[in-house]
Amino acid sequence: MTATDPKKLPKILYIEDSDDSRLLVRRLLARDYIFLESDNPIDGIDLALNTRPDLILLDINLPDLSGREVATRLKASLPNTPMVALTADVTSGARERALVAGCVGFMTKPIDIDIFRDEVEAYLNGKQELAAQADHHLQEYQQELVQHLEKKVHELTKMADHNKFLDQQNKHVIVDMQRHQRLLKAAATVGHNISSILDLDELLQTTVDIICKEYEFYYAGIFLLDSKKEWAVLQAGYGTAGDEMVTNNHRLTVDGDSMLGVAIRNRKAEITADIGDLEKHFKNPHLPETRSEMALPLITKGNTLGALTVQSEKVNAFSTADIDALQSMADQLAIAIRNAHLLKDLDDANQELLRTKTFEAIATATGEAIHWVGNKAAPIPGSAERVREDFLNFLAIFSTLLDLPPQERDAHPFADVARATFGLLPDLDINIPETVDALKKLPPDNLPLIVDVESTLEDLGIVKQSAETILNIKEDLIGPGRLAQHEAFDIPMLFGATITGMGLPSGVVTSSYTDDVPQVWGDKSQISRVLINLIKNAWEALKKGEQAKIHVSARVADEAGYVRIEVSDNGPGIPPEILEKIWVSFFTTKGDHGGTGLGLSACMEIIGQSGGKIWAESEIGKGATFIILLPTEK
Repeated sequence: MTATDPKKLPKILYIEDSDDSRLLVRRLLARDYIFLESDNPIDGIDLALNTRPDLILLDINLPDLSGREVATRLKASLPNTPMVALTADVTSGARERALVAGCVGFMTKPIDIDIFRDEVEAYLNGKQELAAQADHHLQEYQQELVQHLEKKVHELTKMADHNKFLDQQNKHVIVDMQRHQRLLKAAATVGHNISSILDLDELLQTTVDIICKEYEFYYAGIFLLDSKKEWAVLQAGYGTAGDEMVTNNHRLTVDGDSMLGVAIRNRKAEITADIGDLEKHFKNPHLPETRSEMALPLITKGNTLGALTVQSEKVNAFSTADIDALQSMADQLAIAIRNAHLLKDLDDANQELLRTKTFEAIATATGEAIHWVGNKAAPIPGSAERVREDFLNFLAIFSTLLDLPPQERDAHPFADVARATFGLLPDLDINIPETVDALKKLPPDNLPLIVDVESTLEDLGIVKQSAETILNIKEDLIGPGRLAQHEAFDIPMLFGATITGMGLPSGVVTSSYTDDVPQVWGDKSQISRVLINLIKNAWEALKKGEQAKIHVSARVADEAGYVRIEVSDNGPGIPPEILEKIWVSFFTTKGDHGGTGLGLSACMEIIGQSGGKIWAESEIGKGATFIILLPTEK
């Protein structure tokens, strides 16, 4: 198109976070249109509202807001402005979701520079695309908006909820302590001293020490129930006697005749004024001076944790009036024990969450990095091809001019092109005379080596091929995950097909599975890729030797709703210092002997997309085992 007045040129706004993509589109459109651009969606929306362009080009994968969300936002304010998605997203439904979001068209990257301007002109002239199954895709898009909003709300409220939980717990402990302080000074003193101790072992030992000192008891010991609640096991005891009994794993059966067992069963305190009057009382050789005893159950939130025993060398040292005071102290102790347990559980959960989130972040960062590399590489093939065409055009022009007599050469249209081209060079800081002087200094025999057309075209071909390779790698890594076809399938059949297809020597890879293994849910071809990757890694770690043994097994997992798959080998094992690093993209121990370091990170991404988990366990000299949890058929 031609236009003499720049003010009358159509305005085109391009919202894209990739500098290279904006540069390419600017080069293609700036000559014939007023070209506006923004590198982020928020500024892009403001620019659109302020300038009211004739056409808006949108990348879909924008930070903070997607291109579809931008289109929906601008559609309400600029209903007559056509918007076209320009994206590398070629997943199923991407075009339809863009159209129902407010776009009138959908163009893909890498840009085809031969038809791009024609397509832009068509959209300026009213071209519109219609979405197939628009209602279905509109529902999907609306769900996407809701999920995006829920994610943001969840992120904002998660921290508030966590702080609220901690605040409530702290308030609960403070209220309990203040209540017990009002009841009895001694009980409050014990509670005050143990309330800030969060380590369970330290808490228990400090408590028995404080109890004996504050109440002047002969002995105090804390028993906690085992996992089956059959035994009360001594966890902390006062003095040398207590240390010896803990070392000897002193315990009492809950169903026995001991005071401790009765207190736990009945969930109330038991008192013996004089143990000498009891025929069945256990004569503890470690505590020969004990004459009276009280056992207090440790109960919190309706759950019995164990019991506290306090003993005195005096007869009738305890009365029923003491029960309230000591039980109050025992209740505080139970709360402290429960908090210590909760803190440990929370710490364990946080560690697992941190590990999971770290790997998710790494996988996400890897995907973003690959997407970034792909965006950087996307303009290269088109640019390289244009440079090649320009170079060949220059050769054609100069070839034609060289073959003409001087008078015809000066009058030929090609001469005008050549003169115009050389006239632009000073503005581009290109000093041709300086280059000419340098060439004149060279021996004539060296001149053919300086200008090598074949080498120049070869270099351009290498640039183009390398960029296309990067784009192919991007699709290999990201594309399969986006296009996953989830279905229910049999693990035994997958084992057989995968192992047979690898073609390893007979006997190297064996497999087993239990008869009750159900079907699993996921992308069968992708899960097969994971198994191939793990078996291949094991085979290479075993140096492809005759003694190599790799075993693949499957069984119903202990975790409900999952099947557990293990890939084990008899290799040298994985050192602890790199066991976590193996999941990081581009980390490899193979050095110059192959391997890109993308295999295990891809495995983690695939398993994560299937709703499963994957991790590794290893001991030096005893091989390595990779464990996969896959959800059962939905």
